[in-house]
Amino acid sequence: MVRGSMRPLVLVGLLAACGSLGESKPDAPGGGDAAPDAPADAATSVPLAGFGDLGGMCGALNDAELTGTSPSIIHATLMFSRRYNDPADRPLLTTGGARMMTTPNAGGSSGMSEAFAYEQLARCELAPLLKTETEIVYDTLGKITDLMVSIDGHKLGVSVTRAVAYPFGQPYTLSSATTLLMRKLEDIQLSTANVSAADRWEKQVLAYMSWDDQSTAMLDQAWASIDPSIKADTILIITTTHGDDQFLYSNN
Repeated sequence: MVRGSMRPLVLVGLLAACGSLGESKPDAPGGGDAAPDAPADAATSVPLAGFGDLGGMCGALNDAELTGTSPSIIHATLMFSRRYNDPADRPLLTTGGARMMTTPNAGGSSGMSEAFAYEQLARCELAPLLKTETEIVYDTLGKITDLMVSIDGHKLGVSVTRAVAYPFGQPYTLSSATTLLMRKLEDIQLSTANVSAADRWEKQVLAYMSWDDQSTAMLDQAWASIDPSIKADTILIITTTHGDDQFLYSNN
């Protein structure tokens, strides 16, 4: 199912036009043996080129969000002119994104959404991938997070989920948005308590891949209604996807 509409973009900081699908990140070799991303030059314009056109609040995570004690919310958009096909399109990903495509996660059908949630962080926030889901070490068995990145030298855990109703095209309800958001926020607190001292992050990002503008609107309402003590210092990133994006929500 291809959807062509896009919400207006809010451009922040050093936002530049995205590259075409034929371009890849300059330091992205692609392939399964890719090493973790090296920190990029702070003067690099964002978003970096890659698979899909990124827009919205790009380069928006600064010290206030990365070190502050209040929750924050970031909105991005990601337009696909065509479906991503792995492994043929893997060279168009960042080094970390290509690595995620070849590293098994802890189960489920979320591999694609996790990889592209990372792509948003890598291309917009110049975030090197430190560890994937199965590489993070925990002291206590229980809830885990999906990946670990670094932004401006700050170590962050990243939990990824999707805002979508099934069958595709059905409205995403406020009740569904609130229930999932509450559960993910609780899971973030638990995984933070479980992680080892060596892998302990400063705070967590909750990264949503959102099916359309309606799903995003429900997420915004749900986020606004939740008590700040539950949101804690979480950074919520909602990436609304458009175009030929069904692969993110089905892994088929």
